[in-house]
Amino acid sequence: MSGLMERPMQFDVNGETVKLSGTMVKDYLVRGNGDVSDQELVMFMNLCKFQKLNPFLNEAYLIKFGSQPAQIIVSKEAFMKRAENHPKYEGFEAGIIVDRNGELVEVEGAVKLSNDKLIGGWAKIYRSDRKKPITTRISLDEFSKGQATWKAMPLNMIRKSAIVNAQREAFPDTLGALYTEDDALTQAEPKDVTQHVQDEIKQYANKEVLDIPVYMVTGEIKQEEESYEEPEKVPVQSSGPGF
Repeated sequence: MSGLMERPMQFDVNGETVKLSGTMVKDYLVRGNGDVSDQELVMFMNLCKFQKLNPFLNEAYLIKFGSQPAQIIVSKEAFMKRAENHPKYEGFEAGIIVDRNGELVEVEGAVKLSNDKLIGGWAKIYRSDRKKPITTRISLDEFSKGQATWKAMPLNMIRKSAIVNAQREAFPDTLGALYTEDDALTQAEPKDVTQHVQDEIKQYANKEVLDIPVYMVTGEIKQEEESYEEPEKVPVQSSGPGF
């Protein structure tokens, strides 16, 4: 394992070459105040490789606080792009749910009237092999926990969370192992998805995978009581476009 800590793992993402080593991940792609183990670093690199994620474009990074299991964060933008690349994907509709004069109204987009009260978000995902769209409605109370971005942009955030949840239901084989930061906030304890991740990596690579309890999530960083300094950005190894 020490070789992987120093020797870069190389793989392609959207036609661009990405190089990752354990030392590189530990120095530049880990956030939080916990000490990430070598096994967690190797699992992160394997997931980036087999999920085709470029961490230098903020598509994925690690978070660890104290002795809790490391969390693999995957951006919602990268999550949504994976859904869009599915051969049976045929677009989506999404918006917010508001209380308007005592009546629940689904509004397309992320704009409400001044007297409307934001209740939640909704999304519909269309597949070419389904007669009806996959529809999801989520509650603001279950997703917003007072994070800075949710306070600043609650309409946009609840709409985007609805899209992510609907896409996961529409494409469980492709997106089933990806959990958003929103999902993590609703869990009392971190969910061990090791077996799910192992099965997915075997499906794509047929390689041996370490049995490491890592919780895979996406989205924004959970606000913790303990503060930490933001790591310096590492120079991008490839010049491909961001998402």
